[in-house]
Amino acid sequence: MALRAEKKAATRTAIADAATGLFMERGFDRVTVAEVAEAARVSVNTAFNYFPTKEDLFLDRQDDVVSRLANAVRGAPDPAAAARALFLGELDRDEPTLGLHPDAPKFWKVVDDSPALQARLRLLGETAERAVAAALIESGRPEPDAWWAAAILTGVDRALHAHIRRLMLAGEEPAAARAAIRDIAERAFAAAARALS
Repeated sequence: MALRAEKKAATRTAIADAATGLFMERGFDRVTVAEVAEAARVSVNTAFNYFPTKEDLFLDRQDDVVSRLANAVRGAPDPAAAARALFLGELDRDEPTLGLHPDAPKFWKVVDDSPALQARLRLLGETAERAVAAALIESGRPEPDAWWAAAILTGVDRALHAHIRRLMLAGEEPAAARAAIRDIAERAFAAAARALS
């Protein structure tokens, strides 16, 4: 059974890698799923079995991105401290989804050139906010308060990610961007903690 799971994981990775290469080279809207399948040496049906939409091919880690903040605050006595620890931990271990690497501007250019990807990212942000609200409700926060608390926490998180994006697009070196964003994150999460208390 483990061998089958490994084979499935390898196939998923091969499809995602092929898609990323083509999207970075030609742009999201100029690549078809059939071309991705051909590059990954799988059928189109197999590609769709692993990635139900073309946007899923580009944003292949979206489930992790959507659930990360909700998982961090679920059951936490201090949700702002939990969100802060999550973000700073990702910064310390150089989490790839932060975009603190020299190729990040290429990724964002593909997004900026595609209305479909921009729409998907907005949807992912809304989905993440709902997940955080649900986690806070599960943890005992009253429902109206959970919604505005989720908006604050996800808003801070989105703002920090957006600032990283701006720094990288402006040509900032990853190490300098990392130092700058750490200072901003400390101030932002301190403000969120005051608002949530």
